[in-house]
Amino acid sequence: MKIKTDEITSVLKKEIQSFDARLDMAEVGEVLSVGDGIARVYGLENVMYNEMVEFENGVLGLAFNLEENSVGVVVLGDYLSLKEGFQIKRLGRILEIPVGEALLGRIIDPMGHPLDGKGPIDSPHSRPVELLAPGIAERKPVHEPLQTGIKAIDSMIPIGRGQRELIIGDRGTGKTSVAIDTIINQKGKGVMCVYAAVGQKSSGVSALEAKLRKLGVMDYTVIVLASAASPAPLQYLAPYSATAIAEYFMYDQKKSSLCVYDDLTKQANAYRQMSLLLRRPPGREAFPGDVFYLHSRLLERAVKLSDKNGAGSLTALPIIETQEGEVSAYIPTNVISITDGQIYLQPNLFASGQRPAVDVGISVSRVGGAAQIKAMKSVAGRMKLDLAQFRELEAFAQLGTDLDASTQAQLDRGYRLLEILKQDESSPWEVEEQVISIFAVTRGLMDSIPIVKVRDFEIKLIDHVRTKYSSILKSIQSSQKLDDKESETLTKAIRSFTAIYLSETKD
Repeated sequence: MKIKTDEITSVLKKEIQSFDARLDMAEVGEVLSVGDGIARVYGLENVMYNEMVEFENGVLGLAFNLEENSVGVVVLGDYLSLKEGFQIKRLGRILEIPVGEALLGRIIDPMGHPLDGKGPIDSPHSRPVELLAPGIAERKPVHEPLQTGIKAIDSMIPIGRGQRELIIGDRGTGKTSVAIDTIINQKGKGVMCVYAAVGQKSSGVSALEAKLRKLGVMDYTVIVLASAASPAPLQYLAPYSATAIAEYFMYDQKKSSLCVYDDLTKQANAYRQMSLLLRRPPGREAFPGDVFYLHSRLLERAVKLSDKNGAGSLTALPIIETQEGEVSAYIPTNVISITDGQIYLQPNLFASGQRPAVDVGISVSRVGGAAQIKAMKSVAGRMKLDLAQFRELEAFAQLGTDLDASTQAQLDRGYRLLEILKQDESSPWEVEEQVISIFAVTRGLMDSIPIVKVRDFEIKLIDHVRTKYSSILKSIQSSQKLDDKESETLTKAIRSFTAIYLSETKD
C-alpha cells in the first residue's frame, strides 16, 4: 500500500490546530512517606526551597528539605488525609497571604483563611509570607515615639516607631497584657496593629478578641492565630504571615504598623519539631543550627522607612517566655541580641502587687530618648536613677538601721513613685497626662500625700487639670514640650489642689 504523504500532512496539521495548548505541564512527584506533618517526596527534581506544592487531594505543602534523592515537604493542612503513593505537583510560586483592609477586625490562620466564622475574606491584594528586609539605605533612624500608654515604659523604656522591643519574663507575669495595652493605646493614632498568637488556647484568643471588639480596637487590628492544636508548620509560619500583613500597611499605605509576636518561644519549639522530623542535625538544646536565622530574618523586617520610601514604619514587639527567670537560655539570648532593648517582667514584682511588673533596673531601650517627647524627657530624665538608688536604700533600710531625715525622705518619695507606676490592665494613659503625674511626684509635690492615697490623688489631680488647666494638656500634646512658664503654673495648680485634697480627706 502506497503511503500518501499529503494525506498524512493534512491529518497532522488538523491535529496540531486542534491541540489544546492549555495542558498542565507541571512537574509531578510521589509521596514516599508521611507522618507528623512531614511528607517525604520523590520526583520533584527542580523544586525550589520554600516553593508551594500541592498534593492530589488539594492539601498544600512547602518544600523545606532539598536532598539528593528526595524532598522533605512540610504539610500546611491536614496531613492525616495524605497517603503513601499520592501524587504531588509543583505550583511554581512561593507562599503568599491575602493582605489589606479586608482583614481588619478578623481572625485568620497563617494561610489567610478566616477562623471567626464571618465568611470569606475578599481582598485584591496579597504579599509573600517571606520577604527580604529593607537595606540600610532604605531606612531612617527611629525618632517617632510609639506610645504604649504604660507609664513605666513611656517614661523610662520608651519605644519608637520602627523599633524591635522584646517583652520577656516568666509565665504569668503580664507579658501579653503589656502588648495588648499597647495595641489598645493606638486607638485614634493611625497605627495598624497585627497580633500573632502562636501556640495559644483558642478560647483565650476568642476572649481577647471579644474584649478588643468591645473597646473598639478590632477596627484597626488583625489577629493571626496558630493555636496549640495547629500543626507545627502553621505555628512556624504565623509570625511571618503577621509581618506580611503589617508590611502592606507600611509599604503600600505609607502608614505606621505594630506587630506583636506572642510568643516566639513557641515558634522556635515548632521549628525544632519540624527540623528534628526532617532529620536535620540538632544543636544546643536540640534546636537546629539555623534557629537564630529563624528570628533574625523575621525581626529585621521591623523598620522605620526613609522619606523617599514613604516614611512608613513597622514596630515589632516579640514576646519570649523564660523558665524560672533564665534569660541565659538559648532562645532568650538569641532574641535579646537581635532586638533594640527588652522590657523584663519580674515574678516577684508581680506577686508583690507592682503591676505592670516591669523591672526598670534591667529593662532597657537602645533607642532611648530619641523616641520620647521633650516634655516626658524633662520630667522623667532622672527617674531610672532615682528608682535604682531607692532600691539600694530600701535594701539597706530592711536591716533595721536608723535613717537620717534626708534618706527617709528619699525612701518615701521612692514609695510614692512606685505607686504612680502601678496601673490597671487595659487602661492606658495619654502621654500628656503621664507627664503631669510624673511631674507631680518627681518634683516632690506629692510628698505630703499618704502613700495609700497616692493613686486616688493622682486620678483626681488629672481630672482637676483636665477641667481647670486643659490648655496645659493641649500645649503638651501639640508642642510636645513643657516650658518654664507652664511648669510654674502647673506647680501652683498642684500645690493648691494638694491643700484642698488633704483638707477633704481629713474630714
